[in-house]
Amino acid sequence: MENGAPNHGVDTGSTITIKGILSLLMANIDETNNKRVISLGMGDPSAYSCFHTTHVAEEAVVDAIQSEKFNGYAPTVGLPQTRRAIAEYLSRDLPYKLSSDDVFVTSGCTQAIDVALAMLARPGANVLLPRPGFPIYELCAGFRNIEVRYFDLLPEKGWEVDLNAIEALADQNTVGLVVINPGNPCGNVYSYEHLKKIAETAKRLRILVIADEVYGHLAFGKNPFVPMGIFGSEVPVLTLGSLSKRWIVPGWRLGWFVTSDPCGAFREPKTIKRIKKYFDILGGPATFIQAAVPHILEQTEEVFFKRTINLLKQASDVCCEKIKEIRCISCPHKPEGSMAVMVKLNLSVLEDISDDIDFCFKLAKEESVIILPGTAVGLKNWLRITFAVDPSFLEEGLRRTKSFYQRHAKQQILRC
Repeated sequence: MENGAPNHGVDTGSTITIKGILSLLMANIDETNNKRVISLGMGDPSAYSCFHTTHVAEEAVVDAIQSEKFNGYAPTVGLPQTRRAIAEYLSRDLPYKLSSDDVFVTSGCTQAIDVALAMLARPGANVLLPRPGFPIYELCAGFRNIEVRYFDLLPEKGWEVDLNAIEALADQNTVGLVVINPGNPCGNVYSYEHLKKIAETAKRLRILVIADEVYGHLAFGKNPFVPMGIFGSEVPVLTLGSLSKRWIVPGWRLGWFVTSDPCGAFREPKTIKRIKKYFDILGGPATFIQAAVPHILEQTEEVFFKRTINLLKQASDVCCEKIKEIRCISCPHKPEGSMAVMVKLNLSVLEDISDDIDFCFKLAKEESVIILPGTAVGLKNWLRITFAVDPSFLEEGLRRTKSFYQRHAKQQILRC
């Protein structure tokens, strides 16, 4: 840490997982202050009563269990009917049809990330990652001995990709470019035009795109969700996703790794054989969860999705309005999708806060409010706030954050 600042047990020289730092923050809470804990740090809306999955999903799982047909092992690449259903679901938004052979079922999107990087690993390889981004990519790349090179997302442009940086970073050893859309941790949703520019850049550099779409369709701003696979004819795309966010079932651990590639670059026999061999050593989702997927994808009514979108939109509006009342943080771009927003921390108005980590640990201790420090997602002295929570919790959490600011504000600032 700089200037002798306390590190609170956080090793900033290594990759910090979101769950790891949140557990440290929870451990720092002062239980004697008798305040209920409010977590605005974890993207798990299922913890709140206003967010819940559809009965269609619950009944599909119950039916799969009660049928007694899905108590054994599934094929390592996933049940055939599950792969087919995911291919059909994703094909709804594409100008071409995916086949079941393009789909591999994973234990959540995290396992899909690991598969993608494992498949791309080779001596001397490097991968281009967004900053801020999702730290699991760096962690998986480290295990595969893949060099990580970061390109910035630009807050003044709605967290768009810095395409010039990609051009400068890529070389003959670059194996892929990661695009997270809708954005985690920024809450951005990329336009068709911007995604097309990304695809054209990747094509020119002869690298594939890893499209992390775990928040797919969770868009509530001016830009609709556009899957990167639309540009699969221009550049090979690996699409990663899951049921977790759109269906509000993160604990079900049902994800997918999909070769969105109508030109067939991934269908070379050696490539397919390598992917299948890797899946032979993985443990996928529970068989009965896989068996429920076709019914879930085909029968969920649009009204369920609209309700979730409305809740997220309302919560994001509340979040942004309350942030305006807290002088030490500012929001450069209002979220248009996903479940989180990045805000800039202004240390110059604070008396005894050294950085974003110090801010979050002291906030947890004094107010029992958990916010993720931006350092965890690659952006020092920023904060990630998750707004997919019950509105009353969100308002109280930000009210306490305002009280925390007022207590730690420089006195001359308060008098202004």
